[in-house]
Amino acid sequence: MCNKPYSGTQVIKDYGKEHIESGSLIVYTSADSVFQIAAHEDIVGISELYRYCDIAREICRDDNGVGRVIARPFAGDYPNFVRTGNRHDFSLPVPKKSILDVLSISGFDTIAIGKIKDIFAGSGIKTHIAAKNNGSGMAAMDYVLGTDFNGLCFTNLVDFDMLYGHRNDVDGYASAISEFDDWLETFIPRLQNDDLLIITADHGCDPATSGTDHTREYIPLIIYKNNIECKNLGTRESFSDIGKSIADIFSLENELCGESFIPEIGGL
Repeated sequence: MCNKPYSGTQVIKDYGKEHIESGSLIVYTSADSVFQIAAHEDIVGISELYRYCDIAREICRDDNGVGRVIARPFAGDYPNFVRTGNRHDFSLPVPKKSILDVLSISGFDTIAIGKIKDIFAGSGIKTHIAAKNNGSGMAAMDYVLGTDFNGLCFTNLVDFDMLYGHRNDVDGYASAISEFDDWLETFIPRLQNDDLLIITADHGCDPATSGTDHTREYIPLIIYKNNIECKNLGTRESFSDIGKSIADIFSLENELCGESFIPEIGGL
């Protein structure tokens, strides 16, 4: 049912009751290349919903090459339905090698926290740590920082996008940024001299902009390392500069797109 572009929270308000009565799946999309399937966890079990998404993933290939099929389970009673933390993304395989593949093939650690494994369809990822929200994502980074690893730890903090940006919740977004800022104050002092921290995003999701889709503004790029000088890197040509720079840090031969910014910060 539905089968049209829709807000993810509004669609379960409008179709959730009928879904419970009929057992039919709620199917919708957004401005992204995504195919989303929503179902109440008491009506369609999580494993069954994932199975349906696997089927849809096989259909949505080739000429129907949808970027992601997303399982959107929800719970609660009408009209107070809420989406649960059991979302799962089924992505198309990465079309070319990413920095994760380059690092992994070269013998370095690649640790994915949160939704990263789903986004890259597991390609190039050696270790996955589940995280359903910002708090568990930051806790996982605290854990990884205390381990002896040599490579990349790649984390997605999903609440900025899922709970606040798409839901136009300005106060919630501001509170989440403050929480992240407070956490950084405890995280940064623990970084070793050979650690590099990059804070960035995959798109804009301004909670103050009308509508519930991505706002597509420039992404932030903040780089921290002990004993490097403060410098404005300006507006970059591409997201791919980040992956190219990480390959540069590890002195890896690669065919990645982009231009490394490492020389601009004095090398490492």
